[in-house]
Amino acid sequence: MSLKVLYEDNHLVAVYKPAGVLVQGDKSGDRCLMDEVKEYLKDKYNKPGNVFLGLIHRLDRNVQGIVLFAKTTKGASRLSEQWREHTVEKIYHAVVVGRPSRDKDRLVHWLVKDENKNKTTVYDHQVAGSQQAELFYEVVESNNKYSLLKIRLGTGRSHQIRSQLAFVGGSILGDAKYGSTEKLPDQAIALAATSLSFNLATGQERKTIEVAAPKEWAKYYTQ
Repeated sequence: MSLKVLYEDNHLVAVYKPAGVLVQGDKSGDRCLMDEVKEYLKDKYNKPGNVFLGLIHRLDRNVQGIVLFAKTTKGASRLSEQWREHTVEKIYHAVVVGRPSRDKDRLVHWLVKDENKNKTTVYDHQVAGSQQAELFYEVVESNNKYSLLKIRLGTGRSHQIRSQLAFVGGSILGDAKYGSTEKLPDQAIALAATSLSFNLATGQERKTIEVAAPKEWAKYYTQ
């Protein structure tokens, strides 16, 4: 994997995660993004021994996009606090099958995660053990067979975008777990984290990191 660094300062480093790559290692033993970033920091700064790298947030393995790590404990603490307080603005782009009934909407549902199946069930009302989930979407481009959506998260629940969009009839392209019958390479789904906006670890300066939606998606919604 060729590491793509999007932003770096004394406390933070943001990189682009390809689809199919784990953010953090698991029992599979597959090389993960954290390993790659640690290797990058070790080589760049000629650091002996272990390199500190704080995990602030995650993306699902089959999702691509921006991932932010902390290079220091101060960075980890400051950014983790912003995640807890929901002051980080997160934008995603996705290709869904079909076209939503509304070109712009706010979705509010209640989600229950089954950890054993690693799948989230969506309800239109509160049930035992559920968490409220909110997102906003707008249609950027569509040929009615597929649509490119821009999505802003109000909450950060597990599989939130995937499950909520599927619940209202717009499964993400490639996402078999939530209803898509079409496959993409590397078990990817057409979902990408394309923008993060947050306060830097020192002071109150606001930083926004942005990338474009993957070019290879355009063949679906522009035909």
